[in-house]
Amino acid sequence: MSKPRKLAKPAKPDTRSAVRCPRCKGQRIQRAYDDLSILFRVVGLQKALCNNCGLEFKSFDPFRKLPRAATVSTSQPPNRRRVPRYSAHLPTAISLIEGSTQVGKVSYSRSSRGHCEAISKLGLAISCVGTRFPEEELSRVGRLLFVRVDLPDSPIEAVVSIVTHDRIGEEGKRKWLLGVNIYQMSEANTDLLTAYLEQRAQSEPLLISD
Repeated sequence: MSKPRKLAKPAKPDTRSAVRCPRCKGQRIQRAYDDLSILFRVVGLQKALCNNCGLEFKSFDPFRKLPRAATVSTSQPPNRRRVPRYSAHLPTAISLIEGSTQVGKVSYSRSSRGHCEAISKLGLAISCVGTRFPEEELSRVGRLLFVRVDLPDSPIEAVVSIVTHDRIGEEGKRKWLLGVNIYQMSEANTDLLTAYLEQRAQSEPLLISD
């Protein structure tokens, strides 16, 4: 007598978010740290944030299934094509972000003036004296900052993450040089940055590459 056959277990449903970034088509999407107005939320719209490219956009999420915490990729990301980076000397205001970004309740410290020394669509090089901030805060990789960069036509604002840090200059005149990645930027500010970089690309040769 043959043994009874075991029934196959049903396949586990795909729990990944179906939301895709409209810019890079990535699926590492979370809810942004600030919410839309109640009128948008009533019809199921939420503000979403792409963890791949930092774009902030509106997404239909009536049941609020998108996580607030940043999503983490479980595989090695493919090699990203290096993007053009241009030297600059743009006035910049830098603030520390205080509070819990995961629950969307943050505040900003008093700003410190500095300059954006290099700029690309992925990140910035920022110089500042930084005397308003403790040294350990500016030397912590991954530390989030809020920056406002005065482009020639319009300022842009972004949340950035410290990637590299260095103290440069002679004693008594030393300053910080921070390499930061753009962590979060609104669609409107992204458009302003893109337009500025396109203008730079047309008006002058590429200086350095990122």
